[in-house]
Amino acid sequence: MDIFKKCYDWTEADDVRAANLYPYFHRLESRQDTEVMMEGRRRIMLGSNNYLGLTICDEVVEAGIKAIEKYGTGCSGSRFLNGTLDLHIELEEEIAKFLGREAALTFGTGFQSNAGIISALVGMHDYVICDRENHASIYAGCQLSYGKLLRFKHNDMADLKACLDRVPDECGALVVVDGVFSMGGDVINLPEVVRLAKARGVRVMVDDAHGLGVLGKGGRGTAFHYGLEKEVDIFMGTFSKSLASLGGYLAGDAKVVDYVRHHSRPFIFSASIPPANAAVALAALRHLEAHPELPERLRSLSEYARKGFSERGVRIRESALGLPTPIIPLYTYTTEATLVAVREVYNRGVYVNPVLPPATPEGEALLRTSYMASHTETQLDEAMDVIAGVMKDFPA
Repeated sequence: MDIFKKCYDWTEADDVRAANLYPYFHRLESRQDTEVMMEGRRRIMLGSNNYLGLTICDEVVEAGIKAIEKYGTGCSGSRFLNGTLDLHIELEEEIAKFLGREAALTFGTGFQSNAGIISALVGMHDYVICDRENHASIYAGCQLSYGKLLRFKHNDMADLKACLDRVPDECGALVVVDGVFSMGGDVINLPEVVRLAKARGVRVMVDDAHGLGVLGKGGRGTAFHYGLEKEVDIFMGTFSKSLASLGGYLAGDAKVVDYVRHHSRPFIFSASIPPANAAVALAALRHLEAHPELPERLRSLSEYARKGFSERGVRIRESALGLPTPIIPLYTYTTEATLVAVREVYNRGVYVNPVLPPATPEGEALLRTSYMASHTETQLDEAMDVIAGVMKDFPA
């Protein structure tokens, strides 16, 4: 049988396009900002992970331009060979210092970071234990590893304990959790994760892609929010969100970082981060350090939006543990209702993201809205009025 048969037989996307409900691949014609030009029209952007608004920060943009002028456009090789710049070393040193760890290692993307870290550390006789709502890149790392995967119900500490109890004493294990979950915007119960894991001698890794720049002292992330920065063994994060660039990192003990550096297939067999991306990430990190008020502004706007939706009668998915994050999901329930809602909101000048099964359970589809420290209250009021006007036509 032709392996392409499934491609020609698959019609789901064509069916949605035919119904004028296809929500993906809209063309952006301007910089990633609070307002964008998208397909010829101004839209308020409530669908970006540019949490600190640094993609248009003059000093961050200038750092990328200067890096291209000095180093050219790319490294054309692995970090092992010709692909290590002084910029990479400087970036890793400053990430490690910012997070209070001995060392750090950078990867080409956030997805590659999780795939590379987990697959390097989890061996044939090891276990990796994951929250069911962890990011897909974490699961990719588990698949690349030779270990056994156990999953616990989302933020369910009793189920986590049951998974830990299944790990034989003679086996190594790693608990991997998102700090801030990318779709629901809720926060992991990290104190209990750490307590349960440490009681069994199990290591803990936190994916803080959506926590860096958002939570904790100076935006250092979820572990810092809880005062557990010394208890978490591995920090993973990305440059593509709060740090306005592309790439990812591991931060931890120097020996662990060095082991991953020499055993991670996704790291070894990929070209290094291009110069401009490394320079932009470094400039954004320095800007965050110099402006610790940015995460505070982001939290204030997130609370403003939550209150605003409530006042307008729009039902939101509340943040677990009561921590306001810049990810606010709005219930639309069914796939069809979500597609109709996102189309109508888009047509009225606001961009949001649809979240559909399998990213959510059936019947729990959402509109994912996300916020930037550079938004204004006036912009948010305009966007919330649009969304409320659309959502009033949907059942509560």
